[in-house]
Amino acid sequence: MGCWYALKGAKRLLMEPSIQVQLVIAALIVCLGFWLEISTTEWLAQTLAMGLVLAVEGLNTSIEEIADFIHPDFNDKIGSIKDIGAGAVFMAALAAAIVGLIIYLPKIF
Repeated sequence: MGCWYALKGAKRLLMEPSIQVQLVIAALIVCLGFWLEISTTEWLAQTLAMGLVLAVEGLNTSIEEIADFIHPDFNDKIGSIKDIGAGAVFMAALAAAIVGLIIYLPKIF
């Protein structure tokens, strides 16, 4: 039964614009990986990095939904909580970008 809830949540998450942007970026990177024939180890690193970004983005979306439910009006503390969640997404995306640079820069230059 728990799998049903996970699939329901994943479907809901796919409706979020921020996740859709991340998925487009991930799809482009996957295409680049096939084009440049990256190694199995590079695929593993890239897949983990993309999964990390998507997972953290999902957690951030959950934090924002909870915050908006608890306090729908503007509130400095809620704003700070949302900023921290966005900062976590930024850090995951930065780590993923570094992984991408390590993998792709040597192949491009």
